[in-house]
Order: sequence, then structure tokens, then C-alpha cells
Amino acid sequence: MKTLSVIATIFVTGIVLVSCDHVRRSPGHLYMPDMFISRAYETYDQRDSAQFTTDISKAGEKIFYNNMPVAGTIARDEDLPFPLSQDKPGDTTNYIASKLIENPEAPLTAAEATEMHRLYLINCGICHGAKMDGNGPLYNGGNGPFSSAPKNLLGDPIVSVMPEGQMFYSIQYGKNMMGSYASQLSRKQRWQLVHYIKAIQNKTKKLPVSPADVADSTVLDNIKL
Repeated sequence: MKTLSVIATIFVTGIVLVSCDHVRRSPGHLYMPDMFISRAYETYDQRDSAQFTTDISKAGEKIFYNNMPVAGTIARDEDLPFPLSQDKPGDTTNYIASKLIENPEAPLTAAEATEMHRLYLINCGICHGAKMDGNGPLYNGGNGPFSSAPKNLLGDPIVSVMPEGQMFYSIQYGKNMMGSYASQLSRKQRWQLVHYIKAIQNKTKKLPVSPADVADSTVLDNIKL
């Protein structure tokens, strides 16, 4: 028995010594080489058009790469303002907590206010109306494809006084029948859009427009609702 133990020890030791007699440079056969050895891309380098394409329809013929981040990811050092998304019906914890989140973006300049007006018409006006009265083309006084009236951003007793953090939360994660606009608007644009909506709400109610929303409230005089 002792002899067998000695032989086994010598055999195992020999295998170990043989296995370590050189540095292995190859991983051998790879099941998914593209996952194991990923391509390294320099984001702003000019790519060979014979190998790369920005046309998704040609992704099978060439390597598709359009410089855009993966959907649902956030930039490095960008903190999410809320711990969780509103990912299940009835989850109001974060929606309520969002009232305490302050708008981190600087007051809108004249150019930014004009751009936010444009983005509002494209993304929000279709439902909430160009005049923020809840009568956009999709509702159209009950004659549109949507039977339920969207919120009147100026007259609704809840939305018209909604804190900016909660408004941002609704844009980012959606609320009730309203879907998320996180894929249509960048995080900065969402916060700036909140600035714009709050400024218009105050202006319509003949309240002082907060300098935290618009640096110079007179720029709103050039925006026709």
C-alpha cells in the first residue's frame, strides 16, 4: 500500500512538473472567441469602411458600430438619482421619494429654452398638447386614438404643482399610461425639460418664474404656446 502511495505521488509530481515546463500563450480551443477575446475599438478613430458599418441593416455583412452606448447603460461617474426604477405595478416608494430630488441642471439660457420648447412639442405635445392643456393630437377632445385625456400640465391640481424631481421621475420611468422617455431624451435633456415646463407653469399662473429654471424669464415671451 505504501508503495502505491509513493508511485502515485511520483506520478502526480511528474505531471505537475511537465505541465509547468513552459509558458502557455494560447488558451486552446475557445467556445465563443468573440466573447473571450473582444475587439478593442477606439471610440473616435476613423474605421475602415470595408470592415465597419453604421448601418444596422448591414450588420451581418460588416461589423456594426455606431459609437452609441448600449441601451440602458449610464455614463461613468453618472449617479442615478433614484435607487430603483418603477419596475412593478404599485411600487410607489421611489415615486414618492423623488419629491426630494432637486434639479441638478443650471438655469436655461435663451437658446436652451428654445430647444426645450422644440423637444417638448416633439415628445410631449403629442399627448399633453402644444399649449400644455392636455389636448394633444392623440386625444383631440376625445376624437383622437386615445380615449383617456392626458394630464393638463397647467390646470391639473397635482401635475401643475408637482416637484421637479417627481416630474423627472415620471419622464424617466413613465407613470400610469405614460411610457418612459429615457430612450428619447438624454438625462440632461430630461432635467432641462422639467425646467422649461415649470417655468411655463409659473408664467401661465402669473407667478414669478424661478431663476433656477430660466436665467432670464423674458426669453419665455418669445415662445408662443
